[in-house]
Amino acid sequence: MKKNKKTKQDPNSRRRKKMIRKWLRTIFFVLASLFLIFVTAIAIYISTVNIPDFSNFANRKIDNSTQIYDRTGKILLYDVHGEVKRTQVSSNEISQFSKDATIAIEDRYFYEHRGIRPTSIVRAMIANLKAGSFVQGGSTIDQQVIKNALLTREKSIIRKITEWAMAIKLDSQVSKEDILTIYLNDAAFGGTIYGIQTASKFFFNKDAADLTLAEAAYLAALPNAPSYYSPYGTHVDELEERKNLILKLMLDQEKISPEQYTEAKAEKVVWQKNSENGKAMHFVFYVRDYLEQKYGKDVVDKGGLKVITTLDYDLQSEGENIVNKYALENAEKYQATNAALVAIDPRTGQILTMVGSRDYFEVEAIPGNFNVATAPRQPGSAFKPIVYATAFMEGYTPETVLFDVPTQFSTTCYYDGTPLPGYSADSCYFPSNYDGDFRGPVTIREALAQSLNIPAVKTLYLVGVKNAISTAQKLGITTLDINGNYGLSLVLGSGETSLLQLTNAYGVIANGGIYNPPAFILSITDIEGNVLEEYKQNNASVIPSFVAGYINSILSDNNARAPLYGYSSGLYFPGKAVAAKTGTTNEYRDTWTIGYSPSVVVGVWAGNNDNSRINKGMSGMVAVPMWNEFMSYAIKDETASSFKDGYQPSDLIIKNTRPPVNGLYCYTVDGINYSFSILDENDSQYNLWKIPSDLWMQSTFCPFTNTMNGTSTNASSSSVETNSVTTPLIINPDNHIIVPPNPVLNSFN
Repeated sequence: MKKNKKTKQDPNSRRRKKMIRKWLRTIFFVLASLFLIFVTAIAIYISTVNIPDFSNFANRKIDNSTQIYDRTGKILLYDVHGEVKRTQVSSNEISQFSKDATIAIEDRYFYEHRGIRPTSIVRAMIANLKAGSFVQGGSTIDQQVIKNALLTREKSIIRKITEWAMAIKLDSQVSKEDILTIYLNDAAFGGTIYGIQTASKFFFNKDAADLTLAEAAYLAALPNAPSYYSPYGTHVDELEERKNLILKLMLDQEKISPEQYTEAKAEKVVWQKNSENGKAMHFVFYVRDYLEQKYGKDVVDKGGLKVITTLDYDLQSEGENIVNKYALENAEKYQATNAALVAIDPRTGQILTMVGSRDYFEVEAIPGNFNVATAPRQPGSAFKPIVYATAFMEGYTPETVLFDVPTQFSTTCYYDGTPLPGYSADSCYFPSNYDGDFRGPVTIREALAQSLNIPAVKTLYLVGVKNAISTAQKLGITTLDINGNYGLSLVLGSGETSLLQLTNAYGVIANGGIYNPPAFILSITDIEGNVLEEYKQNNASVIPSFVAGYINSILSDNNARAPLYGYSSGLYFPGKAVAAKTGTTNEYRDTWTIGYSPSVVVGVWAGNNDNSRINKGMSGMVAVPMWNEFMSYAIKDETASSFKDGYQPSDLIIKNTRPPVNGLYCYTVDGINYSFSILDENDSQYNLWKIPSDLWMQSTFCPFTNTMNGTSTNASSSSVETNSVTTPLIINPDNHIIVPPNPVLNSFN
């Protein structure tokens, strides 16, 4: 057997490998040399830089203050550093809880590093390279102290290296305890509140030394994004999560015991009433929250931005006065302690007025700082126009007839609400109208104008929940999940949305189906006068104009809504094009009025911040008076008497020919009245709808008679042919009705 000879290696391959090794050694030495040069340069640079004089922090002036104006650019709404509040305290005047909480969330290795953490810097550099910009800084507490002192918003390599150098030098010259004290004395806690002592007084009316563990954790959560995490804003859940995260980090770092962790997590703190110097404060902090998220807190604090907003301060002032007046009255009459109001120009989407509560500075009766205008609430019947708009897009019309009769919608129950064997009464869904009455056959016009619940639920079933949510999303409502489990109660307002989003959605209808996203900025310029942002109209057609026309026609039809509201209600503006809709949740926790003219859409909410019930009596009209008074002021000079692309009954185009349409809703057989069903016989809801409708028709007059089974009884111009004889309703031994077959299948055109 021959031995395998060792394969001889290619000389060229050996030379290539040798050359690669040589290049790798060269690259290594070059990189090592560059690193040594860099480290040497940093060391030399550190020795030459001067760290700031922190002894005068309390008196330092912040010159580049961001200012927020109304739409004229003349009325100053808010100066970020109008009157900076800051009280310095020594280390022993600060709660140990505050120190530990701050270190836990901001810089857990504070006592171990020497000013900077290289691993954090590398991680931040990688993130910045991926983002293509400076999105992370890997900042230690030392670096944040330096950054606050530099008073510059520049983001560059030189700026960052300077910060590192100063942080290293600071750490070498100042004790860790003093660095932490400097940080806590200079941290921003929102608005003009700086320093742990001022924040403690401002939020809890106590000294920094007396903070509880929970209070210290809450305050440690704020400096990261003071406006976003504000306890008076709309992100209180996120603040709670961040507080709990801080407590968990403190537990993991063995700064607190498991018992302390559990107690602090469950503690309910009391936030004190605060006072800010500014106008339209709910709107201002809505704007500031946006600015901080887009441009960063440093830019807002120190960048000297000039922000021209969309706010109409004349309307804003009127809105604040009106909301305060009626909210106080409603608190006495209806136990509805708060209210909110939003006004938008539907042609542009620009927010003209935002009143988030009756009084921003109120704290005893309500948390006035909380902006209800942007908070998710159940809209009640104010959601119905969106469902009917969906129906109109599918071919139904204002003249389509639906039966407003007692109707069971659950297929686990009989038509009368009795559960089927094996099911409980809880599985039944048997909604009622606001007044407990039923009207029988009604057109969609009547059903929507009078806010009838049974036809609305039927309409949602006909169009489908997902299709209705899709329409809502097209109108700018982002709070509803198309895959959510809402059920048919969605049309009665069981899903949540905000006053701002729902008001803007109505604005789309007022604008003939053209959507503009809510806008609140006209322009932003930096300290050098460079334009950073400018309003540009961004409209899109999201629903057909004829659909908007249908809704405009119905919601402005005073005759159609009169049976519920009367002919002289607060929704009616004689001689002017004004459409309106009220809404009340089924448990009387929220009440709404939203209405519009061609030039302004106004939404009003009334209720309680804690979601407690209001007085049932006249809850549907609680928000109407304040809406009416503000609307009267807003359109006092308006002359429009009709909406754009206004719908007229003569314009009706029937696209859905399934009965009942155009008023035809019943037929007579052998002297007995029956109802046409809008559903096919094989639909699971067919019997549930048809039985109570037939019962209703057998107790009333049917204006449409037809030739059936060879017998003519006052035949109308519309005739119906059938191949089967229909018999009257039959009662079985269990007292449940057996419905006869529907004589009309596909015969009506």
